[in-house]
Amino acid sequence: MSLEGKHVVVTGGGTGVGAAIAHALAGAGAAVTIMGRSEAPLAEQGLPYELCDVTDAGQVKAAFDAARAARGPILSVIANAGAAETQPFHRMDAALMERLMAVNVIGVMQCWQAALPDMKAAGWGRLIAVASTAGLKGYAYTSGYSAAKHAVVGLTRSLALELAQTGITVNAICPGFVDTPMLDRSVDNIIAKTGMSVEKARAALSDTNPQKAFVQPDEVAGAALWLCSDAARPVNGHTLALSGGEI
Repeated sequence: MSLEGKHVVVTGGGTGVGAAIAHALAGAGAAVTIMGRSEAPLAEQGLPYELCDVTDAGQVKAAFDAARAARGPILSVIANAGAAETQPFHRMDAALMERLMAVNVIGVMQCWQAALPDMKAAGWGRLIAVASTAGLKGYAYTSGYSAAKHAVVGLTRSLALELAQTGITVNAICPGFVDTPMLDRSVDNIIAKTGMSVEKARAALSDTNPQKAFVQPDEVAGAALWLCSDAARPVNGHTLALSGGEI
């Protein structure tokens, strides 16, 4: 699954899943540019990076232009930057929904659009969103997040059909709970609201997975590597669930 010579952008690439994906792709020979809002975690990865808030169209254009100038046409985009907030539905407001849609949907759209001309010119490309099992089913107290991730899945499926004859594929990876700092924040939230121990809070989340395990960042990275490869040529408009059989 060599990606030798292909320039790949990974958003949210400074930590967790994004960092794991970036290093896996670099190991396969890709020229990788990671993007994120904070410089310190990006710099720690030892990979080329550009500062970018994916919700800001101007920053997206500037970051992609800089990456293209430094490392050539962009032939794959892993739209991994995302945000999660939990709230009972009756306490949600428009501002919360707008925040979730801005990062999880509009951010994906803007990053994909920024690289699409390069892919069309090459007749080859990979557009991949890191979504969630929350884009495939509902979870209590996450209606805003689930709505945003369902929107990403809809975007993926529709764009896949639009580009089906161009040599560009569009897919989404939908992990369950991944063992990252974002999971730690979810655990802390459960503890704060319920008084559970760390062990019980983690078990409450891992129990949603029939394997009783959390997805690991390298497992998401492996899926991204495969989808970026020529081995995944016929895979288009697919939502790849990494959930131990939950969905």
